[in-house]
Amino acid sequence: MRTVRDDSGTHYLLLKQSTDSSRVRDPETGEERHLPNDSLEVVEGESALETASRVVTDPVRRIVTAAHDDRALGLLLEVEARGPVDVRVLLDAYDLCESDLHGLLGEFRAAGLLREVELGGGRGYETTDVASEGLAALSGAEKS
Repeated sequence: MRTVRDDSGTHYLLLKQSTDSSRVRDPETGEERHLPNDSLEVVEGESALETASRVVTDPVRRIVTAAHDDRALGLLLEVEARGPVDVRVLLDAYDLCESDLHGLLGEFRAAGLLREVELGGGRGYETTDVASEGLAALSGAEKS
């Protein structure tokens, strides 16, 4: 299976190719249809599995990628629930050593899920809108 795009730039999964047309699936909707071969171009550098993952929203994909275990996901959920939270409070409240905590916070910042804030002269963290949207979708409580 390969990733292709049509003339408008929409990416599809190529399911089957014949002489004149190809059967493709839209990874976001699951809709399958036939398109003329001359309107399709192979997308280099994007695997079919990457394309298939687009059925999941970007915020959720970021969380799934960055929160590699339950402890990491729990930390992100706690920062979301507690609002802006001082890093010292996080160190005192949870069973993470300083190195592990800062490592997770750094991963979440790099993924665009947390932002650093100043709290009472110290450093704190709060979730971004992307994290809030993804966490709401994962918990089944999507925000409108």
